[in-house]
Amino acid sequence: MKKMRWVVIFLCFLAIAVNYIDRANLAVAAPQIEKALGIGPAEMGFILSGFFWTYALMQMPFGWFVDRVGARIALPLAVGWWSLFTAATAVTTSVAGMFGCRLLLGVGEAGAYPSCAKLVSQWFHPRERAIATSIFDSGSRVGSALSIPVVALIISALGWKAAFVLTGLLGAVWIAGWFVIYRNPSQDDLDGAHDATRAAQTSGQQKVTWASLFRHRTLWGMMLGFFCLNFVIYFFITWFPSYLVQTRGFSLKSLGTLGMIPALIAIPGGWLGGYVSDALFRRGWSLTAARKTCMVGGMLLSSVITLSAFTENVYLMLAFFGIAYGSLAFAAASIWSLPGDVAPTPGHVASIGGIQNFASNLAGIVITTFTGAMVALTKGSFTIPLVVAGGFCFLGAFSYLVIVGRIEPLSIEPARDDERERVSSTV
Repeated sequence: MKKMRWVVIFLCFLAIAVNYIDRANLAVAAPQIEKALGIGPAEMGFILSGFFWTYALMQMPFGWFVDRVGARIALPLAVGWWSLFTAATAVTTSVAGMFGCRLLLGVGEAGAYPSCAKLVSQWFHPRERAIATSIFDSGSRVGSALSIPVVALIISALGWKAAFVLTGLLGAVWIAGWFVIYRNPSQDDLDGAHDATRAAQTSGQQKVTWASLFRHRTLWGMMLGFFCLNFVIYFFITWFPSYLVQTRGFSLKSLGTLGMIPALIAIPGGWLGGYVSDALFRRGWSLTAARKTCMVGGMLLSSVITLSAFTENVYLMLAFFGIAYGSLAFAAASIWSLPGDVAPTPGHVASIGGIQNFASNLAGIVITTFTGAMVALTKGSFTIPLVVAGGFCFLGAFSYLVIVGRIEPLSIEPARDDERERVSSTV
């Protein structure tokens, strides 16, 4: 193993951790912001959804951008953009201003995962790809876990505005470290990172059109399955702190301690998912069997989130949430390996990552607005959103098992000469 590849993954892990701290801080501060702005759960659900509109819409353009300019430039550009608008949230004094900052935050954060998926495909062989993915993806759980005590502590000491300024500064520190440490991989670093089939296809990568990618049911299955997974995960990132405070009566102190438990369970859950997926492949399982076993199994087990709505015991409730979050993380390690596994050429990894992440983050819009509306209509009950979340877990398992085909590079016919001439003439 080349040591540099693990340094790269650690930098990706830190970027994703900062990413999730900056997107989750609003959820932690939501009760205080509601009081400060004089708004209710429906308005807060609207504000929380703002991030996901641009985050989803910018996935595909940012994936294309990463494939064109490279992750070395795209990733720090994304970090700088989202950090700026994290800090800017502190100066907003209205629902419209808060919503606008979340829209602009989503633009920058859209570049994180496509960039990291691109880096994993560049530096790692398929037999190591899931564990590498699980490491950088665990930054989302670390960021979510840290955001609760860190933001709660800042709010209690300095107020909610200071929480956005201080978390926004984390990005500037990361950018400085990235340009000091990172270098593009040499041919020696890349030795063995791409399989022979992928290397043979590289020469024709510019001829593969985006339209041809959507002809494959595997891509549609990836989009639907990831939508279902993120529908559940984004409950943890957006409404979970409010659920603990408003429904379970947690204080800021208990929110910063007990509230971390599900995210802490999810961290090793993701690592385990990456290890198992790669280990099964190394032991002779097909890549299809290895990846699908982890994705389907993780999605099915995560459906226990529904049970948390029907127990009065706080610790049993946290156990159900922990199992659900850990199982989702277990599945996510294989899910984020798929862009590198199925991309027809190395020049399409980030693009496919952006496509599946576009679909998955439409779930963020749905879960935030749906939960806010249900809580308002049922006068504070989260039962309906949690039951619906369990149903999406089963739908996601079905998608990865049935709709997603073999896990292998998509076989795509290059555009015909007459099609290319027609496109050129229109341009």
